[in-house]
Amino acid sequence: MTKQQLEIHSENILPIIKKWLYSEHDIFVRELVSNACDAIQKVKILRDQGQIQAQDEDFRIDITIDKEAKTLTFSDNGIGMDADEVRKYIAQIAFSGAEEFLEKYKGKEERDQFIGHFGLGFYSAYMVAEKVEIDTLSYKEGAEAASWSCDGSAEYILEKGSRTNRGTTITLHINEESKEFLEEHELRRILEHYCAFMPYPIYLGETRINPHDPLWIKTPSSCTPNDYLEFYRYLYPMEEDPLFWVHLNVDYPFHLKGILYFPKMRRDHDHSKQSVKLFCNRVFVSDNCKDIIPNYLMALRGVIDSPDIPLNVSRSSLQMDRTVRQLGSHISKKVSDSLSSLYKTDRKKFIDTWQDISLVVKLGILEDEKFYDRVKEFLIWRNTDNNWTTVEEYLERAKSKEKVFYTRDDKHSAHLHTIYQSKGIEVLCADSPLDSFVMQHVERKLSGVTFQRVDAGIDDSLLDKEKEMQILDASGRTEAARLADFVRGQLSEEGIEVDAKSLASDALPGVILIDEHQRRFRDYMLHMDPNEIQSKNKMLTKRTFVVNTNHPLMAALPKLAEKDPELAKEVVTEVYELSLLSQREMDPDSLNAFITRSQRVLEKLTARLINS
Repeated sequence: MTKQQLEIHSENILPIIKKWLYSEHDIFVRELVSNACDAIQKVKILRDQGQIQAQDEDFRIDITIDKEAKTLTFSDNGIGMDADEVRKYIAQIAFSGAEEFLEKYKGKEERDQFIGHFGLGFYSAYMVAEKVEIDTLSYKEGAEAASWSCDGSAEYILEKGSRTNRGTTITLHINEESKEFLEEHELRRILEHYCAFMPYPIYLGETRINPHDPLWIKTPSSCTPNDYLEFYRYLYPMEEDPLFWVHLNVDYPFHLKGILYFPKMRRDHDHSKQSVKLFCNRVFVSDNCKDIIPNYLMALRGVIDSPDIPLNVSRSSLQMDRTVRQLGSHISKKVSDSLSSLYKTDRKKFIDTWQDISLVVKLGILEDEKFYDRVKEFLIWRNTDNNWTTVEEYLERAKSKEKVFYTRDDKHSAHLHTIYQSKGIEVLCADSPLDSFVMQHVERKLSGVTFQRVDAGIDDSLLDKEKEMQILDASGRTEAARLADFVRGQLSEEGIEVDAKSLASDALPGVILIDEHQRRFRDYMLHMDPNEIQSKNKMLTKRTFVVNTNHPLMAALPKLAEKDPELAKEVVTEVYELSLLSQREMDPDSLNAFITRSQRVLEKLTARLINS
């Protein structure tokens, strides 16, 4: 067995880099500016070790366009190179100067401040340039400037350079297919996109591209509320101010910095749109943080920056590994901790913003098993008296320790709430499309506790026992049973069960009941197929029409039937369909017939009143 060395031929690898390594050609700007930042960072490290003289205010990167010569120039006053270093770092593809520098002057803190590691960024220039020239002068005393040029082939020219001050100038001779990069407005857009927060001043002509410091690298204690708001307005100039924010600053077991903002949720908010920007050492990587941030936090805005993020060679996308999953879990915990702190320290503000943040919380409960345990203490619900409570607090006050009553619409179903209010039973409002799923989750967590909608059943606690019509006739049937049989006989719709109850309130003639589990199943089916029509879903639910024996109208119906059977039948149908309409159970196709009959019943009742 013999060991051999792999041979890499530049004439083969350069076309691969040019065509396949980077998905977007404009990334060459990011790569060349990143290299310039690393060159300056090396100067800072050497200065801090007493090996070189340099002032922070002198550091800068200049980019110039020469449309006539069709050139784009990137110039820095970083560490520079001599001829030997040019041969090593430029002529050897994929040889990282940053990695070698760190081996010589290594320190964990310095490692996290370097942008490049792969040694390939420079060659991204050949995606847009037919020829690249380098003019560079090393910081070393007595060093001679070096000039390197290459047209993208396997051959290059290395000779004496003309640069007189420390640093490097890279000149790209732009090819015909890439002339848009010679337009100042286009180059400015690219620089602002990728380089807005890089650590050293970047100038396009006389205009500085990155005047704003990245707020996320500062400690939370050094930032004021106005700092956070101004930074948000810079990131999202067309957005309303955020509700609040979470500042991430982690050093162990990985490095992570960032700021996540809770925005106001408008009706037209696109939850699928990526709004958190991903950075690596202050260099923009992507608008897509879906592999780091859990789905339920995607509605947030802000930035995430970590040198520990495992990127692919082109630094354009993540490579999934254990670190990425840990980052996501930690971000989730920080968000829940911040919400918990707000709930405990400023409950009024928490409640005022709940309508916006509840979507994040409820999605998190459904998607992350651990998230529920962290947020259950502030999973709050509004009741029909406009007070806020958790389920645990509700159960402490309730007569029944196992049942939570709720309504989907406290405005349209207010007539039902009067029955519960008359008996001192608290009703929660669950008007979010996610609430039915969240309630099922809570039921699994709180053993023995169930949620029941106000129109899902009539408990004994809602009845007026003293007014029950329990007197038996000769056949052994109660008055309530006779009334139920009468109403059932007047209804033409099949499959409707009718029951007569003595409700605690006489303000309601009747109510439609649908079993809680059947309703949830129907709602789930409609969620799966929103185009299902109402009539088709009648098969999924069994309705019970409960008539109130205490209501004067229901008590008078049998007598009306003796005088005008047709009118009595229409009044019964009217009461039934009014219940459907008020509880949003009416088939839209039946609305016109309902309106027509309502007018007819009113005409008949008016005529009967006039003629009586």
